[in-house]
Amino acid sequence: MRALARTCGAIVVALAWAGQPATAQDPTAGNAQGQLSVTIYNGGQALVQDIRQIAFRTGRSRQEFPDVSAQIRPQTVSFAADGTAIVEQNFDYDLLSPNALMQKAVGETVTLLRTNVATGAETRERAKVLAVNGGVVLQIGPRIEVLRDDGMPVRVIFDKIPTNLRAKPTLSITVDSQRAGTRPATLSYLTGGLGWSADYVSLYDEKTGTVDVQGWVTLNNSTGTTFDEARTLLVAGTPSGQAANSRYRPTPPGNIRRAGTETAPREQLGDYYLYPLAERTTIANAQTKQVSFLDVSGVPAQKIYEYSVAGFDTMTEPRSAASVIKFNTSAKGGGLGDALPAGTVRFYQRDLRGDPQFIGENSIGHTPMGSELGLATGEAFDVKVQSTVVKRERMSPRIWRTSMSYLLTNARAQPVTIDLVQRGLDWYWDDTRIITESQKSERLDSDGTKWRVAMPANGEVTITATFETRY
Repeated sequence: MRALARTCGAIVVALAWAGQPATAQDPTAGNAQGQLSVTIYNGGQALVQDIRQIAFRTGRSRQEFPDVSAQIRPQTVSFAADGTAIVEQNFDYDLLSPNALMQKAVGETVTLLRTNVATGAETRERAKVLAVNGGVVLQIGPRIEVLRDDGMPVRVIFDKIPTNLRAKPTLSITVDSQRAGTRPATLSYLTGGLGWSADYVSLYDEKTGTVDVQGWVTLNNSTGTTFDEARTLLVAGTPSGQAANSRYRPTPPGNIRRAGTETAPREQLGDYYLYPLAERTTIANAQTKQVSFLDVSGVPAQKIYEYSVAGFDTMTEPRSAASVIKFNTSAKGGGLGDALPAGTVRFYQRDLRGDPQFIGENSIGHTPMGSELGLATGEAFDVKVQSTVVKRERMSPRIWRTSMSYLLTNARAQPVTIDLVQRGLDWYWDDTRIITESQKSERLDSDGTKWRVAMPANGEVTITATFETRY
């Protein structure tokens, strides 16, 4: 195929249009779509509804619908027109190209037009295409010749376009109409290659403890087709059956510290929220388009540091805590006041010159209104944690005691807060309890406990604890 592509790239393809079947598509024709409505889901799937004015004749006729998605799912096609019934449908996706045209010409006769570079003289020869397997093999009279990629100007002139090659992805439907006349016909189908996600630009102000958030809908179209002036509706949710399109896998849920219980002021479709675009829009093929849907300023936010110790181990060196920004999506108390579709949140912060600089990003899943989010933006340069097993002793055949020490250091010129979490308290059938601790912790679940530590500027704090594990 690579050799064929190089060969076809070295020739100029010409067509003699005489003898073109009446049902073939004109490559120069404009967009044949009608009134479009497109519903796009997070999983890379979309529902297209296209209302076109069709001239029907009485009885059976074949109606062709060019400019459908090249990734159409033919088994999902629905056609509706007053006084008509579907007899058969076909999707022709073998598109017209130099490679496809040459491959379809095997066994056919074409004309070779060669140009002498020195004199400009042209010579024509009739040739039969014998094979297209890594190159083009021709029979010219009694001799066999390979169409070479030698830089010599050669034009291959075809007598016609094969009936099974289309200039555009085309759906053909055979219908049985009760009466003749022009009337609207609605074509609906599901397609892959058309998806959306949410992207959030967040400007964090550490001095005021606030964040400004802009939400953008990002549309991606790789269907091979442009959808002109479409009424566009976005569905925040992933209906079953979309996992097959791995390119548009939705962002996995995560980073919700507490799920909200407030209902967002948006239209719902079953268990999904709808985000309609305000105006009709053109979604061009191979295009990424962004549309704003959220713009909120001065949302209360807090930056803290977090570190989780996976088990009872001694660290050979201090490790960086994660820098985490927390805020909420509630409509009360100055939150974002909206449900957030899954996407990526990118954080910026102004430097001393007032210029916003990128400080990190993280992902969120579909987040109900009223939720508390905690998004890690990266690892802290100046805030470190080091755990040490001070002592481990066996108290009885079924009881072990482990004494731990945690050294927390802060090289920043400002006080900070660190959430230190000890995990591994519930391994299989183990039951681990805290016997002593230098600072009261908060038990998170059966597997972990948390100390919230107030760190002084340019200082350090040591937390100690003794754990008893029963097997």
